[in-house]
Amino acid sequence: MATLKVPVHVPSPSEDAEQLRKAFEGWGTNEQLIIDILAHRNAAQRNSIRKVYGEAYGEDLLKCLEKELTSDFERAVLLFTLDPAERDAHLANEATKKFTSSNWILMEIACSRSSHELLNVKKAYHARYKKSLEEDVAHHTTGEYRKLLVPLVSAFRYEGEEVNMTLAKSEAKILHDKISDKHYTDEEVIRIVSTRSKAQLNATLNHYNTSFGNAINKDLKADPSDEFLKLLRAVIKCFTTPEQYFEKVLRQAINKLGSDEWALTRVVTTRAEVDMVRIKEAYQRRNSIPLEQAIAKDTSGDYEKFLLALIGAGDA
Repeated sequence: MATLKVPVHVPSPSEDAEQLRKAFEGWGTNEQLIIDILAHRNAAQRNSIRKVYGEAYGEDLLKCLEKELTSDFERAVLLFTLDPAERDAHLANEATKKFTSSNWILMEIACSRSSHELLNVKKAYHARYKKSLEEDVAHHTTGEYRKLLVPLVSAFRYEGEEVNMTLAKSEAKILHDKISDKHYTDEEVIRIVSTRSKAQLNATLNHYNTSFGNAINKDLKADPSDEFLKLLRAVIKCFTTPEQYFEKVLRQAINKLGSDEWALTRVVTTRAEVDMVRIKEAYQRRNSIPLEQAIAKDTSGDYEKFLLALIGAGDA
């Protein structure tokens, strides 16, 4: 599922910290050494390195990386080095800021993380920003977007496999009735998509498909240019088939004129330890070229090397 390649024999955190310190010293930075270490350690190992580095050298490893690296390579290394919950809190906070605002990133974090992961993001957000994620999302969004996003980031969904088929049937009908009447922001639609477990929502959507002859996302395409409907479709896709959702984000990031490095960096750094194997398979199926090849064609230098290492390409 994950593509991150961790060596069989991992050096101790103090050895890694010492090597990173060496990479920062002398003439110029040794970027390859930074890649060799940080792109090949899991979240727990990276956390240990940060802790030991701080204790040994009295400096925050992230601040040192920030000082030594630049541009897209810097952003990718910093994001990946962060603990996953801290990283998501950082991305969510950026998404509520004026110049980097993004309803999509807020939705993505709310819908593709487990309930416990989302809870940890909210705890990290409290600790870092002295506010709640919910209050920032509510404050920085308006109208129909606020109506959808606040419940999504507030949810703590059941994670089990139990399904109530009677409920699935009745809620499939509710969804169909509201969508047929174009009541897309109806509180019942939002209640169902923002509170039901993955298993329950999948059962409801299967009922929708078989009872009404169309997948729900097809019916939500009534107005292809409607931005709210695009977001609502993405909620369902991100929640039910995350690998297809992330494949599309990568495809659009890579195919965009000039490419969207922020989106590319976000997906690679957040999914390398989760489901990147499935995302790569989805990418190959949809685009007929391997993701490694697409990234190599679209990026260069240390940034390219780092991303390729995270998706399991390269020598390691």
